Amino acid sequence: MASIRDLKKDINYVLGDIIEAVYLWEASTNNRNSKEGTAVIENAITTFDDLIEKVNNKDVEDRAKHLKTVRTDLEVKATALVEQLNNLG
Repeated sequence: MASIRDLKKDINYVLGDIIEAVYLWEASTNNRNSKEGTAVIENAITTFDDLIEKVNNKDVEDRAKHLKTVRTDLEVKATALVEQLNNLG
């Protein structure tokens, strides 16, 4: 099992890359501060907060299983955000 620090880094990097991709899309299409892009960014930030809160939750029966679930949630939610990003414009 990877360390908790690595999981937190993965959450940060994955969601940070999605936010950066929104900024790149906005810059390349001259759609700065678009409603669609803002919605994706807000969803990414909400997802980040939710996942970090889950990682920091120590009141679970099986911590290893809980962290695997968090990693799975990251994959599912990141995929959904990438689909939102691909549907922009």
